[in-house]
Formats: sequence, structure tokens, C-alpha cells
Amino acid sequence: MTTSTSHITHWIAGRAWTGTAERHGDVYDPATGRVTGRVDFAGPDVVDEAVDAATAAFGGWRDASVARRTGVLFAFRELLHARRDELAALIVSEHGKVHSDALGEVARGLEVVEYACGIPQLARGAYTEQASTDIDVYSLRQPLGPVAIVSPFNFPAMVPMWFFPLAIATGNTVIVKPSEKDPSAANFLAALWREAGLPDGVFNVVHGDRAAVDRLLEHPGVKAVSFVGSTPVARSVYEAGTRHGKRVQALGGAKNHMLVLPDADLDLAADAAVNAGYGAAGERCMAVSVLVAVDPVGDDLVARIKQRIATLTVGPGSAPGSAMGPLVTGAHRDKVTGYLDSGTADGAVLVADGRKHAVDGDPGGFWLGPTLFDHVRPGMSVYDDEIFGPVLSVVRVPSYDAGLELINANPYGNGTALFTCDGGAARRFQREVEVGMVGINVPIPVPVAYYSFGGWKSSLFGDAHAYGEDGVRFFTRGKAVTQRWPDPSHAGLNLGFPTNS
Repeated sequence: MTTSTSHITHWIAGRAWTGTAERHGDVYDPATGRVTGRVDFAGPDVVDEAVDAATAAFGGWRDASVARRTGVLFAFRELLHARRDELAALIVSEHGKVHSDALGEVARGLEVVEYACGIPQLARGAYTEQASTDIDVYSLRQPLGPVAIVSPFNFPAMVPMWFFPLAIATGNTVIVKPSEKDPSAANFLAALWREAGLPDGVFNVVHGDRAAVDRLLEHPGVKAVSFVGSTPVARSVYEAGTRHGKRVQALGGAKNHMLVLPDADLDLAADAAVNAGYGAAGERCMAVSVLVAVDPVGDDLVARIKQRIATLTVGPGSAPGSAMGPLVTGAHRDKVTGYLDSGTADGAVLVADGRKHAVDGDPGGFWLGPTLFDHVRPGMSVYDDEIFGPVLSVVRVPSYDAGLELINANPYGNGTALFTCDGGAARRFQREVEVGMVGINVPIPVPVAYYSFGGWKSSLFGDAHAYGEDGVRFFTRGKAVTQRWPDPSHAGLNLGFPTNS
């Protein structure tokens, strides 16, 4: 039996590319394991074509009035809002996350679009009369030119929308290089921009692998690069981009810890650990992958998490009853599964084996159920590596100070959380922990558009302030955090992306 596949190609100067690609990649439906699309890979010549289109469009868009740009942004916002279900379904079909989670992703991207609609106020300069004797001083903000966005597979809509609404609103032109694993969302957004009235060449999409990224990093016409991905690649992108004179912000990997004190509400903590550890099959840079239990609560907490894991339905993201979908590719699933063997070999206790979790879906899908390790220690691969899958590791510590020391010693510093009923401990933690984003009884501290998103240490390159790090701190209002997860599913749990962190 033959199955038709879609052809996914570049979007340059307001239309689909009509050339012939020398290289291609397969796009899969993760829930079935079948190839559903074929995406063209860009070589340096195609990247040059996209940069030329962005360069040609820059002059006119830079000189467009702020009112004109704002009108296009509002039109784009309305189109995206109206077609959010369609985009979410596209994400489900190529990434595998459940539909409610994909809708949450689109909603978080919309936040940035809506924020960018306020560009007349956001981009205003400043004026000081008589700054010195008979000297007036004013500041102004001007666009850079063509800018590039290299985005990861785990949020094919939201992560590009972290960047391009503001870049476009401020008069820049954009080239997006999405992940080749789930490339169609970028093309969907490009078509919406055209319908919204964005001039041709202001928003372009090139697909491919490292060859396309390398050309964007070295191309003299690209003035800035934003990247999200693993830490080794983020470091490489930052070094290569700055070497070629570009402004670069490169967000890297994470190993997010959740510290649970003995006075915490353990039901709330267990729900949070499951939500934040297994949502989107753990394929989030803000996923909680390490739960640090201050004994004597470790045994009780592990038992509650194990009980909740048993209730989770693993199945296709398009199925209404699914709480967790497949991983994005077979190769990635196999890589994550390898940590189950290495973890046990290192001496960790495998409490829940995701390979044995029942799956309500096609056996050819890229499945791995929720996995739980206990008695994990630094030095084990399951602790040291960013696994990027549904694997939660529990580390036992004797005290708050030991837990804080463990978190601060980790090379990553993206996000962390503390669960406690002690306000003093909460205040101390948010001051002392060396992590960019901190939640107090909030498992995934992801800021809304008007706060900066970004970690510290090896989780971010190129975005630290000259006089210190910036960070975001979150506090719950009692147990209202449990209402921040949309569409509560069976067993009182929902693994979707929070739409109102």
C-alpha cells in the first residue's frame, strides 16, 4: 500500500519556492511512525535567495509608518486566533503533542503577537531638555535589517513567535529556519502573514539542517540571530554568529530541578511533578526533570507520583482521551529509552518503566510512557544529561541547604521550583538559587510576553546584562496554581502547556 506524502518547501519573497532541492528530509507522524511529508533542504544558494529577499524588503518595511506596521500585526493576530485549532492540529500531526498542549503553545505565541501590537508605545525613544548647558539629548530605536531565527522542534509555533512579532513590529525583516522534524507550522504562519498584508520578503522560511544554519551565521546580510536548542549547539551558534559580527541570543538546554520541602502540600507537589515532568512527553526546555525531595518526604512523594503515572493515558495527540503523546522521532525515542538501561546500570531505582506503560495507539508510533527513577545521584547519566523525554529523576537530600547546593552546582540554570508552605523559605530560595526563572509552588515558571524568558549559566548565551543577570520569579496565590492548567483531564491531571503562568 502506498501513502501520499506532502511536499514542504521554502517560503521566500511571499510565495512557496519553485526550485528543485538537491537534498530532502522525511517528516513523520509520530503517532504512527509513518512518513507523511518530504521537506526540501536549503543549501547556501537558497539561503542567499532568502536573505536577498529580506534585504530587498527591508528598506520599504523600515520606512513604513508605525501605524501601518501595527495594522498588519493586528490583522495577523486576528487570523491566527481564528485559525488556532488548525495550527494546533498541524503541530499534533508532526510533533505528536496532545491537542490541548498544542493549543496552549499557540496561545503563548499569541501573547507575544498581542504584545507586539503595542509597538507604538514600546518602541518610543526618550528626550531630555538641558541635559547639559544648552544641550538637549534624545534617544531613538532603529531596526537592524534582516534577522534570522533558528527554532527547535519542541515548539514549532511558539518559539518562532517569541521573536518574529517584535522583530517585524520594529521594522526588521525575518528569515526563519525551523526544525526539519516538524517544519509545516512555519509555512502556515508565513501564509497568514501574507493574508494579513505583510509585504513580500519581510517574512521568509528556509528549511534544512546544519548547512542552512551555517550559511545564516556567516552571511554578511544577516544582522542578528536568535536560537533555541541544546547547550552545545547554542554555544556553537553564539560563537559563530558573534565571530561574523552579528548580535546573537542563544538559549540552550536545561536540567530543571523541583525542590520539595517537608512542609509542602505533597498532593500539589506530586500533581506538579507529573504535569511538568511528562507534559509534551518531556520534550520541553522547561520540563521538570529532577525532583529533589528533602527527606523524610521522599518515600511518600515517590508513591504519590507512581500512583498518578498509572492513570495517564498515552496515545495519539489527536485522541481526546490522551494525556501524553509520542516522542517526535524514532531515533529520539530510542535515545531516550537508552537512559533507562544506563540509569539502572548506574544504580538508580527504576520505579516506573515507560517501556511497559500501556499505549492506546498504533504500535508503530514512537512511544515511551512516563518513567520514574528514584535514588538518583549526580554523576549518573540520567542526572547529568538533558534527556528531553518523559523521564523524571528523584534525588534525596537531607535538608534545604543540601537541595539548594545541588541546584546551584548544576551547570544549567533555566528554571527551578520550590514547593513549601513557608514564606521565609520561599523568599530565601528566590534570592539564593542561581537559576534564571524560579517558581514558588509553580512547577513551570514561564513568563508572559512582557517579562524576559531566559536562563543563567549554560542555559543562555549572549543575553546577560552588563551588571548582573536578569531573572523572573513566580509565586502562587495559595493553591490557585492548579487552575492554571487548561481543560482538566481524567484523574485530575492535565499535562498541557500552561496558558497563564
